Amino acid sequence: MRVFKALIVLLGIPVAFAGAQTGVAKYAGEFISLGVGGRALALGGAYVALANDVTAGYWNPAGLAHINYPQIALMHDEQFGSLVNHDYGAVAIPVGSRTSIGLSLIRLGVDDIPDTRNAGVDINGNLTYDPTQFSRIDPDRVTYFNAADYALYFTYAQRYSDDFTYGANVKLIRRELGDASATGIGFDIGVWYTPFENMVLGANVQDITTTFLAWSTGRNELISPTMKVGSAYFIEALGGKFAPALDVDLRFENRQYASTFNLGPVSFDVHTGLEFQFKDLVALRAGYSDVKQLTMGAGVHLPKLHIDYSFAKFDAIDQPGNTHRISMVFTLETDQFRRVTE
Repeated sequence: MRVFKALIVLLGIPVAFAGAQTGVAKYAGEFISLGVGGRALALGGAYVALANDVTAGYWNPAGLAHINYPQIALMHDEQFGSLVNHDYGAVAIPVGSRTSIGLSLIRLGVDDIPDTRNAGVDINGNLTYDPTQFSRIDPDRVTYFNAADYALYFTYAQRYSDDFTYGANVKLIRRELGDASATGIGFDIGVWYTPFENMVLGANVQDITTTFLAWSTGRNELISPTMKVGSAYFIEALGGKFAPALDVDLRFENRQYASTFNLGPVSFDVHTGLEFQFKDLVALRAGYSDVKQLTMGAGVHLPKLHIDYSFAKFDAIDQPGNTHRISMVFTLETDQFRRVTE
């Protein structure tokens, strides 16, 4: 039962299909919105304007233009007592004096789910599909399958000026549930702008053309666009730098009750975060996410390696608990890999 509930809540995978249908599906792309990176998640997901490393390929493709060295990111997260696995990996490379490219992969899955549909036997030990004759489950006839979602991002970012960058994603989506599977392609467009010193604005329109998912069962789904807008301001104090951040997600799926507030079919979800970095050595973070979670975390900056941790209390279904996430960003910070300057 826990497996079934976790699938419904976290993966949003349809459990039944009837005929060839096409329509905008609420939460069809929900697994993509969970977020990546310990730094961003500790800030409650308020990261559209702050994204300036390899993880920008997910949060705001325009931010990828700010990297000056190749970077690699990794994250692993387990929820519901290791029932649900959330994995993320990315690589980004500066090209020339103004361009960056990146590749990111996200997987959210529940593995080794027992399938007992062909394992029921009657009192004589014969295979039966009749519930009235059911006696027991034959463990030798139990098979296993995975329920998993994948998103692969190809990112391109360009620096137009010191104050303005832009970028785009081409993303491939794959969803698998037993014998059923779905494939789709989507596009994201992002911009980053600093109107004056210490102020940063960002925006990322995800699934801008409406992402089409085609299921092997004949059902088709559409993921409607999401606009993420954010801001951050840097304040130097106490020997370090404070960065309060605010993001708002605009969705068009008529989420009247599962949002911070709404105007008709348009819903608004708010993220807030505060970061304090001390001499680029350590960082302390806190935030409030769009799912009404208090988050917190810390970061340690080592030579060529950033390690970030985030914590959130997660109470849902019949498996309350805490969520701990650790991510790493490795930077190939040597002269031979440095971005070419003009």
